[in-house]
Amino acid sequence: MTAGKGWAFSINLVGGLAVLASYAYGLATHPELRGEVWGGVPNSFRGFYTVSMLSAAVGYFLFGFFVLFRVEAATARVGGWAGFELFTVLYALILIPSALWMPLTFEMVEAPGAGLWYAIRLVLGIVGLASLVMLWAILKVDAPGSRISRGVGALGCMLFSIQTALLDALIWPYYFPF
Repeated sequence: MTAGKGWAFSINLVGGLAVLASYAYGLATHPELRGEVWGGVPNSFRGFYTVSMLSAAVGYFLFGFFVLFRVEAATARVGGWAGFELFTVLYALILIPSALWMPLTFEMVEAPGAGLWYAIRLVLGIVGLASLVMLWAILKVDAPGSRISRGVGALGCMLFSIQTALLDALIWPYYFPF
């Protein structure tokens, strides 16, 4: 395993655990506020959101498999200019802000403030933008192997991007009151 892949795996492991821990801790320590993190998202839309969240999780693993197991870190070129390091940076830009969302949201519910509101919007925007750049990178990386593997990775990233760039970064804040 190259150093580039080692960093990407490490960020996924540590960042993924941080995201899961932030959700578990937030939900466990704020059981009375669980419904509040939905903001004003209509009940009729929550089912779609739930399906999308599950699809995004599956999508993350699909594009992760492509990036981590089908892209050669030592020789990868994305769009003719970036190397595999771009994927590592994008993973960090997805996972670090994702781990901050739940704590910021519960804090906003308990003690609303403009700074928190903008911090939440910022972390959601970073994740959404990074997911869209990840999709572009998957489509543009020079990677040997089957087009099916790239297609599955791109499809997974599209599912992830629908959740992060559309539902989380744009629609949820519209319904989450400040």
